Amino acid sequence: MRPMSANPVPTGSITGLVLAGGRGQRMGGADKGLQMLHGTPLASQVLARLAPQVGMLAISANRNRDAYVALGAPWQASVLADTLPDYPGPLAGLLAGLRAARTEWLLTVPCDSPWLPADLAERLCDAALARHADIATATTTNADGAVLLHPVFALVRTSLADDLAAFLAAGERKVRAWYARHTAAEVAFADERAFYNINSLQELADFERA
Repeated sequence: MRPMSANPVPTGSITGLVLAGGRGQRMGGADKGLQMLHGTPLASQVLARLAPQVGMLAISANRNRDAYVALGAPWQASVLADTLPDYPGPLAGLLAGLRAARTEWLLTVPCDSPWLPADLAERLCDAALARHADIATATTTNADGAVLLHPVFALVRTSLADDLAAFLAAGERKVRAWYARHTAAEVAFADERAFYNINSLQELADFERA
């Protein structure tokens, strides 16, 4: 059993952001967060897992705003659209979250990973504070021994908003390239299944049957 944090970060200092603002190209253009798994939208399941870990919640969504407002209503989650046009990627959703958050930290998770760890916020915060980092991300190790980075499961200081805005204004879009500009900590999680994401309608059907 992992020991409790000596100086735990209060959940009130973290805003949780569910990233649901993509085109859904691998789902044939379907709005991924609104797809149903066992009778519940994927984004709703992610919100339920994330809510106990943070003080406030938000959803990054560029389509179907009213549907996402309804999903977020039980948690009073705000719905944020990208401030940049043409779906420039997850960093645009992150920037909207960093701008809107009124907390020291923003925790991002994708809308298609309904089994995210229940201690994600705690462990990423512990690592960020211990290593004096501005960003903390999750890793797992697969059956072949390769370490896999899960870059959109990330804890980011909201003070980095201006730097990210400048990075995007320069035409940059790569998540890892932006992380490399800052002090970042990687946190190893044992359960790879907690980071499974559902990328296609076929995968969604497979998980529905499982």
